[in-house]
Amino acid sequence: MSCGRLSRVIIDTGTEELLRAAVRNNAEWCAAVSGGGAFTADAWTSARRTPPYYPDGVTLTREAPAEALLAAMDTGSPGCSVKDSFAALDLAPAGFEVLFGAEWIHRPANAPAPAAAATALAWTRVADAGELAGWEAAWGGGEGTGLFHPGLLTPEIAFLAGRSADGRVLAGAAANRTGAVVGLSNVFTADGTPDDEAWAGALAAVAKLWPGLPVVGYESGDDLDTALRHGFTPLGPLRIWLHTSPA
Repeated sequence: MSCGRLSRVIIDTGTEELLRAAVRNNAEWCAAVSGGGAFTADAWTSARRTPPYYPDGVTLTREAPAEALLAAMDTGSPGCSVKDSFAALDLAPAGFEVLFGAEWIHRPANAPAPAAAATALAWTRVADAGELAGWEAAWGGGEGTGLFHPGLLTPEIAFLAGRSADGRVLAGAAANRTGAVVGLSNVFTADGTPDDEAWAGALAAVAKLWPGLPVVGYESGDDLDTALRHGFTPLGPLRIWLHTSPA
């Protein structure tokens, strides 16, 4: 099996540093949610199937070799996926198809704070397993999924909940700090809450928890447009590959 490499993107040193920080931050988040896996210089991989919505492998460098990456994962059972962090691989010869593309994003530490009027909900950090279950039910559209376990309630990971006056979780996000950046993911709203409320509230909460740090993540489609409205800029493309057939 030979998996070719696509053309590389040339970017400046500052953007490259931020991009690599965003990639590593996301890989650490995937490892935490998945409950393990292994890091090498080029990738994070899990030898067993990861939870829904989470990849079995994340490339950490543009030079990550496809053969070694795939050998470290279970490609024999349905659902194996790879986060090609630099959109640099061609995994089609190994039976993968591109599920979707997205953009890594970055919000500078000195970006203006969200307007107070845009954060009408009361934003707090989830404190215990009970609150986490309520947050996850809101994130899952009213049903718990078991995806986010209490072991994720650590000093460097925060589940942020935007609550109405009667205590309902109407918006939320997850944030994780690695090194000198904070990753923002799983931004959601419930019961008709505007998307802008979730982004503004989550960013304000992150700024209070980890002041002076840039925020990174990745988004696509309408969510990317919303993030850009809230001070993010693109860092570079990524692809999610899904294994669909034998190589």
